[in-house]
Amino acid sequence: MIEVNELTKRYGDTLAVDGLSFTVRPGHVTGFLGPNGAGKSTTLRIALGLHDPTGGSVTVDGRRFRDRPRGLRHVGALLDAHDVHGGRTARTQLYVLARSNRIPRRRADEVLEQVGLAGAGRRRISGFSLGMRQRLGIATALLGDPPVLLFDEPLNGLDPEGVQWLRGLFRRLAGEGRTVLVSSHLMSEMENTADQLVVIGRGSLIAAESLADFAARGTRPSVTVRTPDHDRTALTELLAGEGAEVRRTGDALTVTGLSADRIGELALLHGVLLHELSARPASLEEAFMALTADSADHVTGAAR
Repeated sequence: MIEVNELTKRYGDTLAVDGLSFTVRPGHVTGFLGPNGAGKSTTLRIALGLHDPTGGSVTVDGRRFRDRPRGLRHVGALLDAHDVHGGRTARTQLYVLARSNRIPRRRADEVLEQVGLAGAGRRRISGFSLGMRQRLGIATALLGDPPVLLFDEPLNGLDPEGVQWLRGLFRRLAGEGRTVLVSSHLMSEMENTADQLVVIGRGSLIAAESLADFAARGTRPSVTVRTPDHDRTALTELLAGEGAEVRRTGDALTVTGLSADRIGELALLHGVLLHELSARPASLEEAFMALTADSADHVTGAAR
């Protein structure tokens, strides 16, 4: 478990993290979201003892990372795939880390196989693509078989197959009871990966809740209905009479307040022909944009 308690970090006059508190529990994939400059990477670096906090604390299972002698055997992390010795081979890089953390050497070969780099173990890292570097960084995080894992923008540079593989990896790790925290700004990926969310803006907490609860903060779930022109008015009156809100969107009706099943039942009961009946869930991206609008460093005219 990761506990962030009243964490504050200043760089000169810049307040990067401002009294931030949240908890990441084992058994879940927790998405760590926020606009660029929100303080996500700073928080992760403090958690790993790379930066000192100005105030507050980050503990992993009740202790600071620096106070844990097990190192990579307790916490694994991917922060920057480029932060690696390019002149080494992938296997040598992992061998060095394994030795310094008292991890069996065979574990390096195991994680290279796990991330799909077994055939590239003897290649120098300087010749790796961004996607290969990301996989090597993930292998490094897994090297000590740790119960706690932190990933900062792990999807950068991965092709579609790699993205799908990584989603499955995160779910499997969480299913084994590990604590998995994934920092990202890609809402679409968090919808497919995370089940819990921590959202921050300008270093402060905006939300810490399930993905479904957060998405519900944005748009309400709705149903798109298409029906012939001559049935549209009758259907609108019928649904409004059931307490639904009905809006015309192009040649379709957008309905909130009733489920697709109930709309279909009413249409059948009253002999209304339907050409389309499709449910639209609440949007995580819309909720994120709405709740972090005041926290973004760069806002386009359209967003304003």
